[in-house]
Amino acid sequence: MSFPCIDKLASRTQELDSGPEPSYDKVVTGYELFEHKQPFLLDHGGILPNVTIAYETWGKLNSAKDNCILIHTGLSASSHAKSHVKNEKPGWWEDFIGPGCPIDTNKFFVVCTNVIGGCYGSTGPSAIDPADGERYATRFPILTIFDMVRAQFLLMDHMGIDKLHASVGSSMGGMQSIAAASLYPDRVNRLISISACARSHPYSIALRHTQRQVLMADPNWNKGFYYKGIPPHVGMKLAREIATISYRSGPEWELRFGRKRAQEDQSPALCPDFLIETYLDHQGERFCLQYDPNSLLYISKAMDMFDMSASSVKRLQQQLQQNQVRVDEIVSKQGQNTSVELRSLIGQTSALEQTKVDADDERVQNNTSNDNNRKRPLSTLSATDPATLDLIEGMKRIQMPTLVLGIQTDLLFPVWQQKEIAECLRAAGNKKVTYYELDAMFGHDTFLIDRVSVGGAIKGHLESKI
Repeated sequence: MSFPCIDKLASRTQELDSGPEPSYDKVVTGYELFEHKQPFLLDHGGILPNVTIAYETWGKLNSAKDNCILIHTGLSASSHAKSHVKNEKPGWWEDFIGPGCPIDTNKFFVVCTNVIGGCYGSTGPSAIDPADGERYATRFPILTIFDMVRAQFLLMDHMGIDKLHASVGSSMGGMQSIAAASLYPDRVNRLISISACARSHPYSIALRHTQRQVLMADPNWNKGFYYKGIPPHVGMKLAREIATISYRSGPEWELRFGRKRAQEDQSPALCPDFLIETYLDHQGERFCLQYDPNSLLYISKAMDMFDMSASSVKRLQQQLQQNQVRVDEIVSKQGQNTSVELRSLIGQTSALEQTKVDADDERVQNNTSNDNNRKRPLSTLSATDPATLDLIEGMKRIQMPTLVLGIQTDLLFPVWQQKEIAECLRAAGNKKVTYYELDAMFGHDTFLIDRVSVGGAIKGHLESKI
């Protein structure tokens, strides 16, 4: 039996061994750069000596600077949400942004960033560490969704934007939009969360864990230090295939592929044979050199840790405040060139040094391990359930008009999680919560595809009178 799929991977590895190192920040072009030249403290104690944020804009900022919409991206998306003069390639939300579109650039000034931890221009594991001129790799500190949002608001400060018309996000972007509304309730006028969650649930954590394990098992990953060698393209390909299974839905695949094989007249093979297999193989192959593997590890871990429960948020805030005092002392004494000293003082939490973080997470999980209610829709929970009350308390700062949108076929962020967001906000006192639930066949990726239904809900919320 022949194995052309394995031969192809071996051939790709050989090509990469002799070819140039992938330049992930060149995959996307035409973005602007904002540089924050001061130390940036992260929730779990890590410190970035400075932060660069890649961003793109559409439309015009009005004189009052109150028509800005901040779009938050999903895990692997770049700042290129919409085509423009500097980059005419279609963006990942091309049909949703523009004149007369759901996010109307005749009315709004739209900003989209590449999150920190990413690889499309913003500071991430593939960026250069100014302390030694080498790439951070897995020396990069563990980061959170809240860290990403605080960095974005540094950009807003730089632009002189005190208040957003709306914070809008889908998938991980929805996590960011919720975090932004909670961190800066006086600076966010409206909130839109699509196919997201208020806290990651075990199924989604398990899926992302499996992706990371497959990636890290690739020998070329080399504990994250692969930048001068062969990138772990096999691990990335397989991780993307696992992810793709969670992005789309069974009904769509039944309609598109059914049980059809690529070559019906040939004997079955162990390499991709069914059309669904060839589709997954193509998706993995297309992605494996387009995104930095370390960014996938760090950002997916940040998604796992996301939890808007009051106890979780409070713990992060206390850590941040305690470490900030110590950082301020060092900076005031020694100036800005203190990256090495700061790291040694706070104790940078890297991907290879996360024992304390994992232990904290385990204690939280153990405290609620017998609480099966966490996995059920809020409408079925007891009003005295401790975990639910904790989440409601954590959402109390979010009182602006809010749109929550879910998809019935979503496997990654099930529709009950969208109900949980909406009902927790209402229980926390928000009287302006709109909840939509779509019966679409595209699963989690519906927010990228269904311009009519998703776009219509967005446009209605953005342009409604408060």
